[in-house]
Amino acid sequence: MPKSDTKDARRCKVLLVEDHPMFREHLGQLINRDLGMSVCGEADNIRDAMRLIQETKPDIAIVDITLRGSSGLELLKDIKAQGLDINVLVLSMHDEELYAERALRAGAKGYITKNEASTEVIKAIHSVMNGEVYASRQMTARLLERMTQKRSSTELAGMETLADRELEVFQMLGRGKSTREIAQMLHLGESTVETYRARIKEKLHLRSAAELYLRAGQWVREHGA
Repeated sequence: MPKSDTKDARRCKVLLVEDHPMFREHLGQLINRDLGMSVCGEADNIRDAMRLIQETKPDIAIVDITLRGSSGLELLKDIKAQGLDINVLVLSMHDEELYAERALRAGAKGYITKNEASTEVIKAIHSVMNGEVYASRQMTARLLERMTQKRSSTELAGMETLADRELEVFQMLGRGKSTREIAQMLHLGESTVETYRARIKEKLHLRSAAELYLRAGQWVREHGA
């Protein structure tokens, strides 16, 4: 549990990092109704989130995968790289089968999808605040299965072979972004983005740019990426 103040058992400070204002407002109301928690700040991008972490010293950050201009996975890596003392729960619309393991590897203490009931979201927050790792029963079962069984080459040929940055570029392509736009949004050189595109095509066995855009667009439509 969070350390006490001069007051008896102060409320846990929660930072919201979410790019949808309406959902952020709903989540803030949900958290503030809990006697043990209060929202200390809100952000929709990595730069503002890192600034608020430094300024407000939150006990926990609730982070979406999709943020304005970048990915919550990159925020997790920045937090880890700077050695910041904050627990992170990822709350996202994205399929946990692809993203939960990536988020946990990047430093998150839990992963929950937005289609879960409000009571389960609060339960996940409290679990992470108490020093536990939160994952759904389905995700826990998959992680245990991967630890005990060898994965086939067919599985490895799919989306899970993409590195985090490659997946981010893939999603942006699916949203119709050009190489130049992706480079600007991710603060990368256009040649670097082209390299990512080439790697994605190779890993997904795609023969042309047209196939890449088609596959990426289909992925975004199906997964809300």
